[in-house]
Amino acid sequence: MRIGVPKEAAAGQRLVAATPATVGRLCKLGYEVVVEAGAGIGANFSDDAYREAGADAEADAAAAWGADIVIAVAAPAPEQLDYLREGTVLIAQLFPAAHPELVETFAAEGITALALDAVPRISRAQALDTLSTMSNVSGYRAVIEAAVEYQGMFTGQVTAAGKTSPANVFVIGGGVAGLAAIGTAASLGANVRAFDVRPEAGEQIESMGATFVQAKAAQQEISADGYARELTAAQEAATAEMYAAESAKADIVITTALVRGRAPRTITAEMIAAMKPGSVIVDLAASGGGNAEATVPGERVVTENGVIVLGYTDLPGRMPAQTSQLYGTNIVNLLTLLTPAKDGVAVLNLDDEVQRGMTITHEHEVLWPPPPVAVSATTATAVVSTGSTTRSAEEIAAEKAAIAKARSMRQLIGGALAATLLVLAATFGEPGLLGHLTVFALAVVIGFYLITGVAPALHTPLMSHTNAISGIVLVGALLHIGSNNLAVTILAFGAGVVAAINIFGGFLVTRRMIAMFRKDPS
Repeated sequence: MRIGVPKEAAAGQRLVAATPATVGRLCKLGYEVVVEAGAGIGANFSDDAYREAGADAEADAAAAWGADIVIAVAAPAPEQLDYLREGTVLIAQLFPAAHPELVETFAAEGITALALDAVPRISRAQALDTLSTMSNVSGYRAVIEAAVEYQGMFTGQVTAAGKTSPANVFVIGGGVAGLAAIGTAASLGANVRAFDVRPEAGEQIESMGATFVQAKAAQQEISADGYARELTAAQEAATAEMYAAESAKADIVITTALVRGRAPRTITAEMIAAMKPGSVIVDLAASGGGNAEATVPGERVVTENGVIVLGYTDLPGRMPAQTSQLYGTNIVNLLTLLTPAKDGVAVLNLDDEVQRGMTITHEHEVLWPPPPVAVSATTATAVVSTGSTTRSAEEIAAEKAAIAKARSMRQLIGGALAATLLVLAATFGEPGLLGHLTVFALAVVIGFYLITGVAPALHTPLMSHTNAISGIVLVGALLHIGSNNLAVTILAFGAGVVAAINIFGGFLVTRRMIAMFRKDPS
């Protein structure tokens, strides 16, 4: 099958759906790739680079849009729809909820349309999620744009000429864009505070170097497909007061609240009027109307009191080469899923919840909206049903308490038996046995508190440190492996094998973890 990569029709669009690097990966899947001449110029990818990667880079628009599979950044313009054939597979960001007329057109023309913006929010689909890709770049770029406009330094300094305070940055939203903005602003030395209506986002916000602003009255549920729900009237009232206080103190405010393409109002005109002159608001939800009341999509606005409001909607396009590479990788991951045989033939499996969730039309049928997908982000309800029996929250709590009590009793009995055995061994055992048992018991206690006292996120680097302990075990095993006692030799051999596995495994895992953070030499 042939994959077409057309030139984006939108004015000023510099992104492209495939780069020379991703074209090479598509060719390895067995596809022929046709790139419209000049499609990658905006992202600094020449036609020659595409040809070297194995693509036909001299095609016109009709050839690119007329391929078996068309990959694009945005939905086709009206004049480009005429090039699409019945049975064509279109892969792009289509935003079907906001463009129902486009969905009907695809169905009428017999086009199989896969919306990259409708990928289910489940772990298995993260590699295909272009919304996360775009949001990550936007969050980073938002801080860069704010730094250009802000008339001061992000980091505080102490110099011979005096002291400067760090910039105060307030980020609304702890999603992908918000976390990227938090990490970037914190790395520049700013004092970052952030808020998210999801209480579970607090740990992620703090892990990026920001202070999590608490608002207990505003707790938001997550819908069944993993996307955020709209705030209720009570939640909006609870957050409005906090937004007003935080924005008044901030030098830079970055807003990221976007619910299915629509931007809820978070920063009102009154809040903007209370901000300091020279403050900057970067509205990442400008494409949905804007979180700030003064936002004008695509424009830079200066209010009467001197607050700069940036409503740019092309932030990913301001970093075209890297964004195109990330976006193209999302598409490669999708086509890898669609091509299990790697024979250049895409096979759509609507029984797969990932493929079904992003397929909006197929064989003249509208498949949007998709059936809900249950995800781990769904909050627990007060009443839980199991089979035909419905149990209340109190019953569940009582059952958990009973289980905890039984576990404590087992631990108590086990401890008593261990103490009894220790006393018997010390009484009737060899003189040196008590010393060995004492060392063993202390090692068990220290190891238990060492492991349980470390956050799960740090267990992998902790493995490198435990290699030293395994080394001691290995040395002890080598010293006893030549014992005249067969039982001691067997135990020493087993301990040596286990210690060696732990040592080499620990170094291997640590090496892979470190490689994830190294820059690609190419």
